[in-house]
Amino acid sequence: MAKIIPIAKRFRGYLPVVVDVETAGLNARRDALLEVAAVTLQLDNQGCWQRHETHFCHMIPFEGANLDKDALDFLGIDPYHPFRFAVSETEGLETLFKAIRKAVKTHNCSRAILVGHNPSFDLGFIKTACYRTKVKSPFHRFSTFDTATLSGLAFKQTVLAKGVRAAGFDWDSNEAHSAIYDAERTADLFCTVVNLWDKFYNKSDSV
Repeated sequence: MAKIIPIAKRFRGYLPVVVDVETAGLNARRDALLEVAAVTLQLDNQGCWQRHETHFCHMIPFEGANLDKDALDFLGIDPYHPFRFAVSETEGLETLFKAIRKAVKTHNCSRAILVGHNPSFDLGFIKTACYRTKVKSPFHRFSTFDTATLSGLAFKQTVLAKGVRAAGFDWDSNEAHSAIYDAERTADLFCTVVNLWDKFYNKSDSV
């Protein structure tokens, strides 16, 4: 049996946290941040990566935010629907970051690193919201893990839905483009690729 390497000894001591955001456009400075989901990861008793906890919030558009109608129609989101139970960006970020910092501490890591599918988009909106709210981010300022790249390497698929299916998971198009669903499927994809690498590495290391 291969020795289980603790998370703190992987990835330079950073804890991978999978994030997906849903927004009212593509411009982080101008367009509203509407949903954020963050999935923390853990190792099972065999040393395989798996999803742990999912944290999520709906956010109220910041004052003066642009709400692109095409983006809202595509997502099917009414930003001011009362049943969204949305909170301010400050409250939402503080709640999510508290959970992420707890996970970082639990695994004796130094900080979190954002995992996403084309993650520069997600990190850009998170960083800009942090700048607006003065909430300190637990994430590395610029480093990320990109599942589009990892999936392209492992499965020759860079589209999230195709990569998820290639990794052996179902993909429900009706659930897609919600932050929770996309973040959890992205987490499954990331864990699968890392587990495949670990299996190959351990096998080659024992030859």
